[in-house]
Amino acid sequence: MASLPLPSVDAARARQRVLVDTDTGLDDAHSLMYLLAQPDVEIEAITTIYGNTPVEDSARNVRTVLRLAGREDIPVHLGEAAPIEGEASIADFVHGTDGLGDRFDRAELSVEDESAVDAIVRIAAENPGEVDLHPLGPLTNIARALERDPELFLKFRSVVIMGGAGPYPVPGGATLTDANTANDRRAAEIVFGARNNGNVVMVGVNVTATAILDEQVLAVLRGTGTPWSTFAGEVLDAYNDFYQYKWGRRISSAHDGLATVVLHRPDIVTAWTEGPVDYTPYGGSLATRIALTHDGLPLVWGTPEGPSVRAVTAFDGDLFRRLFVRALAGGPAER
Repeated sequence: MASLPLPSVDAARARQRVLVDTDTGLDDAHSLMYLLAQPDVEIEAITTIYGNTPVEDSARNVRTVLRLAGREDIPVHLGEAAPIEGEASIADFVHGTDGLGDRFDRAELSVEDESAVDAIVRIAAENPGEVDLHPLGPLTNIARALERDPELFLKFRSVVIMGGAGPYPVPGGATLTDANTANDRRAAEIVFGARNNGNVVMVGVNVTATAILDEQVLAVLRGTGTPWSTFAGEVLDAYNDFYQYKWGRRISSAHDGLATVVLHRPDIVTAWTEGPVDYTPYGGSLATRIALTHDGLPLVWGTPEGPSVRAVTAFDGDLFRRLFVRALAGGPAER
């Protein structure tokens, strides 16, 4: 199958404009660093959400990364502190009490007066077809924005979401769940049920779990020895600390990192599928999947109603790793 048909960036415009919505934990920090390292990317704003860490610490962590990049001019907007229904589930057992592995001094909480939801709605309205929306955390901010403007996704150039789990697995295959949609099922239903023009992309755990960063990557980052690469290495080391106990090896999945590279370089995608989204509670979590079998057939119990969403099912792992490590080792782009 051809690469994912996301809209191309107009060469005359020179820069891809991105609005990031993030629950800034360890892999989110790497995603922000990747974008900040690209000379052809301009981050319009960063909106924060709970998830890996409370929403205030998410904003502090954004400030930490922006300060490192010398880009404290980028506006940061504070978002929702809890899901639409129920209470927030905070992944401090993965990302530490501060979201960055408890390895760095906390930045001051400095955010715009405008809320995250207001900023999302405004940026879409003021720049129709010009900005990419990139949610990396629970989808509460995005759902609240859609409640304000049901046509929101038609005003963004693309909406590339880290969340979900792609199509149903092969018979006997593992049922995959993700924290972002599980943290706010109602928000996920609103987001994946919103009207779109083929521009909504699910980069789910079916692929992100295989975007592995290991000790060789850590050695490269530490060996480079700059403040930028050293920070990236500390973040990876903290992430590998958690996965060592989960998987028995010092490796970790670049969940958000893969989604961000797909946003910037959709040519890394080698296969994708599309269909409406289905939701199945599973073991206290949520399996959010494209309502198709692994080989593209309709589900025997019927297809749910809803708009079609595109989901990545395969990617060029070598190209992803080269692009991602180069950004984390190389430093922020000059402005």
